[in-house]
Amino acid sequence: MTAIADKGAAIIIGAGDATGGAVAAAFARDGLVAVPVRRTAAGLEPLAQRIASEGGHCLPIGGDARDEDQMIALFDRVEREIGPVEVLVFNIGANSPMGIMDETVRRYRKIWEMCALAGFITAREAARRMAPRGRGTIIFTGATASLRGSAGFAGFSGGKFALRSLAQAMARELGPKGIHVAHSIIDGAIDTEFIRSNFPERYALKEDAGILDPEAIAAEYVRLHHQPRSAWTHELDLRPWLERW
Repeated sequence: MTAIADKGAAIIIGAGDATGGAVAAAFARDGLVAVPVRRTAAGLEPLAQRIASEGGHCLPIGGDARDEDQMIALFDRVEREIGPVEVLVFNIGANSPMGIMDETVRRYRKIWEMCALAGFITAREAARRMAPRGRGTIIFTGATASLRGSAGFAGFSGGKFALRSLAQAMARELGPKGIHVAHSIIDGAIDTEFIRSNFPERYALKEDAGILDPEAIAAEYVRLHHQPRSAWTHELDLRPWLERW
């Protein structure tokens, strides 16, 4: 990894096959070393191959974002082997519906840990390294549930509400220190295998740009990172033009 040291890193927590992967690839094309993170590193191999084929650099890492010790070690490793963490994107979803009378404490706590606790741990570690340098970008991926709770989504909306509040508090605290904290509301279906297989009528809207393109989302995240300090966006609202809201 010494060959790419000092280039700067973009850590993407929750680098799945759609949005997270697209974000990692976009920041690699932008010149940073992409550090995609998910529970198992083996699942990141196709993404790493894609980034390499595009001429970018990638350090895929497996880890549990809810585990404080693992995340501290991850950030230490990235700063040691690559260089400064310039971007953190927290992209864990945890969208798991369940009626309130059937919801369990175990499920509710796990969703909260994935949405909110993991967001706090990883963003805190990013801030600890960015603040002394007076620069950096932290982006949280939110959802429709960040703004309103829907029937059957008490756990998910609770976690996403907490994440949005965290983003606001961090923006007010860290903005004056030179760190750009943004929260993105993704409102609508995303072009994923899950949507294609389970909601074919919705997926058919892809032909008319009626569902969110992960590559377009990723481009907006890169744009957030490059915004001048005189005009920072805190909350970005992204939805396809056909989406009702």
